[in-house]
Amino acid sequence: MKIVAIKNKLLSGMTGLLFFAGLNAYSSGAWAVELLNSSYDIGRELFLNLNPEFEKQWNKQHPQNKLTLKQSHAGSSKQALAILHGLRADVVTYNQVTDIQILHDRGNLIPANWQQRLPNNSSPYYSTMAFLVRKGNPKHIQTWDDLVRNDVKLIFPNPKTSGNGRYTYLAAWGAFQQQNPHDPAKVRQQMLRLLQNVEVFDTGGRGATTSFIERGMGDVLISFESEVNNIRKQYGEDNYQLIVPAVNILAEFPVTWVDKNVQKNGTEAAAKAYLNYLYSPAGQQIIARFNYRVIDQDVMNAQQSRFPATKLFRLEEQFGSWPQVMETHFNTGGTLEQLLLEGRK
Repeated sequence: MKIVAIKNKLLSGMTGLLFFAGLNAYSSGAWAVELLNSSYDIGRELFLNLNPEFEKQWNKQHPQNKLTLKQSHAGSSKQALAILHGLRADVVTYNQVTDIQILHDRGNLIPANWQQRLPNNSSPYYSTMAFLVRKGNPKHIQTWDDLVRNDVKLIFPNPKTSGNGRYTYLAAWGAFQQQNPHDPAKVRQQMLRLLQNVEVFDTGGRGATTSFIERGMGDVLISFESEVNNIRKQYGEDNYQLIVPAVNILAEFPVTWVDKNVQKNGTEAAAKAYLNYLYSPAGQQIIARFNYRVIDQDVMNAQQSRFPATKLFRLEEQFGSWPQVMETHFNTGGTLEQLLLEGRK
């Protein structure tokens, strides 16, 4: 995105002038600011509500520098690749650390210490996985074990392209592993059966929702708790039921500004202010209303009835670091591919 002159259009080739203008945007009083937030597939509604509130706050404080926020949504891994291929996003709000880390590892667009620049390892909110079943819960689904039965068909995004899908895979694996800590062969067999029960692997969370709701596929949709609650609100709470299993994974939602892009776009101040707004009481309240668990304990206490009790484990506790997880499970030739090939035999 670019900083746009209010009265005069910049010629497309004047990149040097554009950068200079960006650096002086907040002092000149003659420029509007445009930010692009690259986000995960199912974050549309959340940011459609967050963005106008931040715009109001910014524009009140900077009446001569009107701010406009733009959004880009897809599976978080696809979004990260788009930035590596040239998408000039100013900030990223993803659902997995690795999809931000790749911006450093493969593009040198952000520094290695990006997680130390904002509170809570740059994760202003978090979620966990939930099951969405149809009215009356006809298959009596309650636990991860229920998902490996022969009579159950599942819908969740492809772990290769979606952070949502990776968290689903790891939540199931972690729950099975806690039940069978000394029997890795049984854990692997349970995961094989779970993957064999997947009716369709969509590329992102929104596609999986379409398959389950509009196409009527599957008995269980697995997605973030926040998304499952939002689906029920949109399509009728009496038509669907939410189940949060007793053992589950902590899914943090990391954010950062993209240093190289905000420097080119002249949007660093606005990008930092936007992400800090996500940590503010006002931002945390909006996030909690969209059924995400937040780090502000006062907000969580006020909204506690939204969030069923569950025992959350951290990925690092059972799998090691994200790079280890990606290499073991999700990279080419990893355990996910091995299980999928085995399941086709």
